Amino acid sequence: MNFFTFIVQDWKANAGNTKGRIILFCFRMANFCSTRRLYFFLGFLYIIFYRIMIEWVLGIEIPWNVKIGRNLRLFHGQGLVIHKKTVIGHNCTLRHCTTIGITQQADGLPGLSPVIGNHVDVGSNACIIGPVQIGDYVKVGSGTVVVKDVAANSTVVGNPGRVIRKEVQHGRTA
Repeated sequence: MNFFTFIVQDWKANAGNTKGRIILFCFRMANFCSTRRLYFFLGFLYIIFYRIMIEWVLGIEIPWNVKIGRNLRLFHGQGLVIHKKTVIGHNCTLRHCTTIGITQQADGLPGLSPVIGNHVDVGSNACIIGPVQIGDYVKVGSGTVVVKDVAANSTVVGNPGRVIRKEVQHGRTA
């Protein structure tokens, strides 16, 4: 994937959402610089700019080295926190005040990060914490706290999160 295609891969997914486009454009540029050794040294100043503008000024913590698939949609973005070891699939949606992070192990060491599948829609104020796997086509309701794995084609809500709907195939309810 060439540089331009890489940095605008979320553009269509955020049509009509200028803030989402700008944030993800900046993220993809920083990600491009951080994942390619030559560009890391050339882009070091840009990565510092990214941290100051996106993380400190806008209050959106999307580390430049997190693995995020194409067509990520961001709605609002304020208060969004993603741990750097998180993996997010393609065509996902994240809303404001969402935390995707790790738990601390009993020995005080950091735990593992969540792995989020493709086509996952995460509501506002949701927390996805620890070494959880979220399958494809999952909907995470607003305010949900996910601390256990969620099977594909499910809707999960509540604290702690519980599955309220399981679909046999995408689009058909079981």
